[in-house]
Amino acid sequence: MATSSTTKRNTKTPDAIALLRADHKRVGELFAAYEGTRSVRKKRDLIVQICGELTVHAQVEEEIFYPAFEAALKDKELVPEATVEHATLKALISQIQVVEPGDEMFEARVTVLAEYVKHHVKEEQNEMFPKAKASRLDMAALGSQLAARKQELLAAAS
Repeated sequence: MATSSTTKRNTKTPDAIALLRADHKRVGELFAAYEGTRSVRKKRDLIVQICGELTVHAQVEEEIFYPAFEAALKDKELVPEATVEHATLKALISQIQVVEPGDEMFEARVTVLAEYVKHHVKEEQNEMFPKAKASRLDMAALGSQLAARKQELLAAAS
């Protein structure tokens, strides 16, 4: 019976790693769509989505996932580096939001943002996530917390 309720809980809310990986995949797909269009209007719409997704993702990681990871693994390297990467991403996002598609600085900033995100995702998925999975962290509980906070932030943004 306990296994059944655990299974039901996991099917409702993905564990923390699955949720964060899904965010990574979604942003990757949005960047691919951005690269595949020439429409200035479509680029603007896509970059608004990308920046929104990245902002919410970074916030839930910084508020929930990183502190749990840092505490459970006594981490003094991966979380500080990821936090610095987030700060750089946030700076690029704020720079992108003040120029329009078609502007050469807009395109350059989006390119750098995409490269930075790809690097950051690779580090999280190859270094941080395997360590988190191997730890004593309750990934289902973390996933629930991440999903709830993400919904709060998305509701506040709309």
